[in-house]
Amino acid sequence: MSATGVTSTVLAPGAKVPAFKLGTENGGSFTEADLQGKTTVLVFYPFAFSPVCTEQLQVYEQSLAEITAQGADIYGVSCDSTWAQKAFREKLGVSIPQLSDFEPKGAACAAFGVLHPGGFPQRALVIVGGDGVVRWSYETPSPADLPPVHMILGGLKNA
Repeated sequence: MSATGVTSTVLAPGAKVPAFKLGTENGGSFTEADLQGKTTVLVFYPFAFSPVCTEQLQVYEQSLAEITAQGADIYGVSCDSTWAQKAFREKLGVSIPQLSDFEPKGAACAAFGVLHPGGFPQRALVIVGGDGVVRWSYETPSPADLPPVHMILGGLKNA
């Protein structure tokens, strides 16, 4: 059980990614089909514009070249609307694409096992292989904890 009293159920390595649909900034959809053929890092975060989420995306942006050098794409995922995510990304000056689990709210986060009872994602990292299978995952003990970028880089090396 995590410090928040929520039992962690983030998809474990070896699990097949479930069917899901997330919104993109340009009004499109991002689904499990978009994971095929490439390694993908999904960064689940609670709220756009919150202090820890702001720091998290800025830190990951600084290491984006290292992440992509390992052949991975990286996306931020929250239950915020696409409009809020776009404003958040632009305000931070980051290029990491944002994916919205706003409608139906939290459905994809629930499918990945990271939906907090409060209706927001737990802070979690999920690395998915090009075959749609989870290679590595991590959920922080509390949404206030920031997983360091070296966790992503280590997860990619072990994926």
